[in-house]
Amino acid sequence: MSKRESGRSSFSRDASAFLARPLEKALRLKPLLRPLLRKAAACCATAGLALALLSGARAAPPARDDFPASVPQGSLVIGQVAPGSTVRYAGRALRVTPAGAVVFGIGRDEAGPVRVDVSGRDGRSHPVAIAVRPREWPVERVVGVPPATVEPPPEIAERIRREQARVVAARDRDDARADFLETFVWPVAGRISGRFGNQRVYVANGKDVPKSPHSGMDIAAPQGTPIKAPASGLVTFADADLYLTGGTVLIDHGHGVSSNFLHLSRLDVKVGDRVEQGQVIGAVGKTGRATGPHLHWGLNWFDVRLDPLLLPGIEGT
Repeated sequence: MSKRESGRSSFSRDASAFLARPLEKALRLKPLLRPLLRKAAACCATAGLALALLSGARAAPPARDDFPASVPQGSLVIGQVAPGSTVRYAGRALRVTPAGAVVFGIGRDEAGPVRVDVSGRDGRSHPVAIAVRPREWPVERVVGVPPATVEPPPEIAERIRREQARVVAARDRDDARADFLETFVWPVAGRISGRFGNQRVYVANGKDVPKSPHSGMDIAAPQGTPIKAPASGLVTFADADLYLTGGTVLIDHGHGVSSNFLHLSRLDVKVGDRVEQGQVIGAVGKTGRATGPHLHWGLNWFDVRLDPLLLPGIEGT
C-alpha cells in the first residue's frame, strides 16, 4: 500500500472512530454549542464515507457496548451501544438513539445483577451484566400532616385512586426525544428534607401509620419559590388540585424518563407545553399531604421510581 493510500485509510478509520463516540455526551454542553456539534458530526460523516469509498478501506468495527459495571439501587442508567443495535431490558425493548444511547432504571428494591441483552446489526446477541449495589433505607416518621390524608374515608380513597391512575398513564409515554441526556440541574435550591426510598411512617390520630417508601426527594424552600425544569421535555400532566400531591406537574424527558413535581402553590405550564431546561414551571407550596412548603421532585423510568440525587452533577451542588 502506498503512503497516500495508507494515509487515506488511517484518516477514514479515525473519522469512523470519531463517529462511534457517544455524541449525546457532548450534547450535554451549553445549548448554543449543539448546532455546531451536529454540523461537525454531519461533515465528518460525509468525509469519512467519501474517503472510505475512495480508499476501499473496510469500515471500522462498531464501538463496544458501554455500560457501568455496577450501580446503586434507584439509579437511572445510560448506556452506549453500536448504532442500529436492538436492546432489551426487563422484558422491554429499549429505544436506541441514532448515536447509540439507551436508558433504563434500576428500582429501589432491585437485588441484581441485572441483564441487558444487546443484538448488533449482524444479529449476534451478547448479554451485559450490571451489578446492583444495595443501599440502606432508614425509617422517616412524619408528624403534622392532616389525618384525612393518611387514613382517608372511602370516597376520598376512590378519588385518590382515580387521580393516581391519571399520573400513571402519563408516565407510560415512550417518545423518541432524548432530553434525558442533558445534565440535570436542581429545580430549586434548599435543604433536602426527605430522601428517596426511605420508609415513611405517618403519625396520625396518635398512632403510627406505615406507608410506602418515599418516591422522590423533598427540598425545603420558601412558599412561592420559582421551580425550574431540571431538564428539557414535554409537559404531560398538570393539575393544581390532586388530593395527596396538590399542585402536580409531570415533564417527560423521552425514552420513558420523566420528572414529577408535587405540592406546588402555582402552575405556570399546561399539558402539551414544551419546556427548556431552567424554565420556570411553577412555585413551591404545601398543597396536598404536606407539613410545610417544599418541593417533592420525583424521577421515573416508566413505572420504576428512581433517586434524583443519583443523577450526575446533582449530589453536592
